[in-house]
Amino acid sequence: MTAETMDASAARAPLRRRVPLGPNGPLGLLVDPMTWRAVPYFAGSLFYGLACLAVLACALPVALVLTVVWVGVPLLALIMVAWRGAAMAERRILRLAFGVTIPDPYRPPAGGGPLARWRRVLADPATWKDLLYLLLLPVAGLGEFVVSVVLWFLAFSLIVVPPLALVDAGPIQAVEGALIGSVPGVLLCLPAGLAVLCAALYATRAMAWLHTLLARALLGPGKGELLAARAAHLRASRARGVDAAEAERRRIERDLHDGAQQRLLAVAMDLGRARAKMETDPAGAEELLAQAHAGAKAAIAELRDLARGIHPAILTDRGLDAALSSLAARAPVRVSLSVEISHRPPAAVESIAYFVVAESLTNMAKHSGATEASVRVTRRDGRVVVEVRDNGAGAAVPRAGGGLAGLADRAATIDGVLNVDSPPGGPTVIRAELPCEW
Repeated sequence: MTAETMDASAARAPLRRRVPLGPNGPLGLLVDPMTWRAVPYFAGSLFYGLACLAVLACALPVALVLTVVWVGVPLLALIMVAWRGAAMAERRILRLAFGVTIPDPYRPPAGGGPLARWRRVLADPATWKDLLYLLLLPVAGLGEFVVSVVLWFLAFSLIVVPPLALVDAGPIQAVEGALIGSVPGVLLCLPAGLAVLCAALYATRAMAWLHTLLARALLGPGKGELLAARAAHLRASRARGVDAAEAERRRIERDLHDGAQQRLLAVAMDLGRARAKMETDPAGAEELLAQAHAGAKAAIAELRDLARGIHPAILTDRGLDAALSSLAARAPVRVSLSVEISHRPPAAVESIAYFVVAESLTNMAKHSGATEASVRVTRRDGRVVVEVRDNGAGAAVPRAGGGLAGLADRAATIDGVLNVDSPPGGPTVIRAELPCEW
């Protein structure tokens, strides 16, 4: 398994898994969309598990018996592909139902003929963990189905049926054989129904939590695979960081050679010529001195811009808010800025966040045709999130050697990520997530 085969968040934090416990309190559970996504999942997972079990129970024994005469080998391979496909579908369903992402844990495909590839699938532990999950799914689904149906039906019966019975049918015998055809009976059923509703809400979230644990244990990558993917991710980040540093060094050398160095050389030549003309041509010497003075000021300005491109002094002295305010003030269009962090992040995070905004605003001015932009910096879940949005033409794509690719490489040096959402016609949203524990 490689880092590319699993979700980027799983590669970044493989040992810190969050389960869908949801908001606290019955009201929070009641309005949380995840609760209402979990209910239909529990209603249908039993039948999905039974269908998978029926197919496996019929086809797998036949294939195993026929392998004696080699006829069952392709049939067994087909069945293995089918149950891996069913497991893949279950991962996608769990993402829709519970909001959790379980990356596919399969080993990457290798070369060779069909028999070699089938042997590799056969030796992959994830294949057999998928099978175990599909065999356990009907058992888990039965318990979840029964609990869900009983609690939700009872809550509905106690809250909705008594008032309807009182209005439409007069005194009748209703839920659990209790006489509810009177106002006192309805008033007694209502709190009981609310209590059962609370129990149904908490039971639904508890079953979602337990089901997620089971799915992650059997459908997700193991600890060793996660650590291997994490190591591969860090190696790739380190390589990108080295490449980014080398590209930055070459840029600085080029700017110094082609800019400030040439200007300083011209200043030295003008001063030498002025010195030679000081006695014979004072007017010409004065003109050369003025020219050298202008060249020295231009060189100082270029060196200041170059230093700002390496690490601006205002960022070190006054922090990210002041540095971004300076960027927004120099931008050619109106930029709204919001920096919502209470403490200064580490210097590396500040620097990368600054350059994400600087490069984004530069690209916006050059290519997008935008008339306004917004910059927002927040802290969320131990990460500094930088989001730059403009109303330009869109169609921005990170290209090798380009500014956006360079920003992604900068972010990768500290295990951060950069996402670009820029459909044709706009708007363009550049979002960087930079790890920051403080």
